[in-house]
Amino acid sequence: MTGSPVALDAHGIDGGPELAVEGARLAAADGIGVRLFGPESLAPACAEADGVELEPVEEWIGNDADPVAAVRSAPGSSIVRAAAEVAEGRASALVSAGSTGATMTAALFALKRIKGVHRPALAAQVPLPAPDGASSALRPGAAGGAGSLLFLDVGANTEVRPQHLIQFAFLGSAFSRAVLGVERPRVALLSVGEEQKKGTPEVAEAHAALAAQDSIVFIGNLEGRDLLTGAADVLVTDGFTGNVALKTLEGTARAVAGAVRDAARSGPLAAAGGLMLRPALGGLRRQLDPNSVGGAVLLGLRGVAVVAHGSSTPEGIANAARLADRAVAERAIERTAESLRASGATREGLRDDPAPTGSR
Repeated sequence: MTGSPVALDAHGIDGGPELAVEGARLAAADGIGVRLFGPESLAPACAEADGVELEPVEEWIGNDADPVAAVRSAPGSSIVRAAAEVAEGRASALVSAGSTGATMTAALFALKRIKGVHRPALAAQVPLPAPDGASSALRPGAAGGAGSLLFLDVGANTEVRPQHLIQFAFLGSAFSRAVLGVERPRVALLSVGEEQKKGTPEVAEAHAALAAQDSIVFIGNLEGRDLLTGAADVLVTDGFTGNVALKTLEGTARAVAGAVRDAARSGPLAAAGGLMLRPALGGLRRQLDPNSVGGAVLLGLRGVAVVAHGSSTPEGIANAARLADRAVAERAIERTAESLRASGATREGLRDDPAPTGSR
């Protein structure tokens, strides 16, 4: 556990600011201090929760606002103030389940990029089905389908160049080692075929560059059908493709769970079979639930920022705070920066084009 509290933006969560208090209470029970930035109405609930404190903030940025313009014009909003708290050293990490664009923009403006990083990437842990039915959340990846896949970028950069994909690979590998405990993370590019020249020109060029170095364990291309097989520990793509793929996985998991539930209610015999399968299916549903991980980490910044799901449950918010606290305790930022410098995968080392325009 870290000494400083996690700064949590309580606004923007689908379930309302009160849900953030419940999540903060769960995290605080694990010894993680939480400083909430939310409405004054949360004061009584925060006062009753040990380890949870409130910074009253009524202004917040919604999903409909332009992220860059809103962050610049609303310095008193909850996400901007929470990000500033981290930048000024009064909090250890930033967590928000509000507007993804506003969270990424506020974090980028306040925390800045690690020297040599082209663009920060949003990295999500995708829990993989564990053969024994045990929970796989926040466990190191392993062959055979157990553990989790670190998938990036899942939304920060809709358009990328080969240099960005290469750097995402190094960012993901460093984080996987530092925080997820994978000793030698296997890194792959998401593409439409295993061959080196398959995919877009950007993917093909990144593939050739990654295959020519030995600073990370690059295993080549991975197709979409192999996402949940455990073949790789880190999977790299652009933010547009990653976001679509991630939401497709979430939607498919819900649809399959619903179909199984409906089938189990189709008749007496099916109901009996469904009753026998309920424990196993319940475990699988928990493993594939985004709340089991908590959120996606914005890699490449000088501080820790976690973007939680807007539909997070209290347990999801607590897991986001746990993930943020763990990243700080494991010195994920410092170790990622060291890994980038050692590998030569900095902007200077990759001879990048002009400076990026920022998150979208």
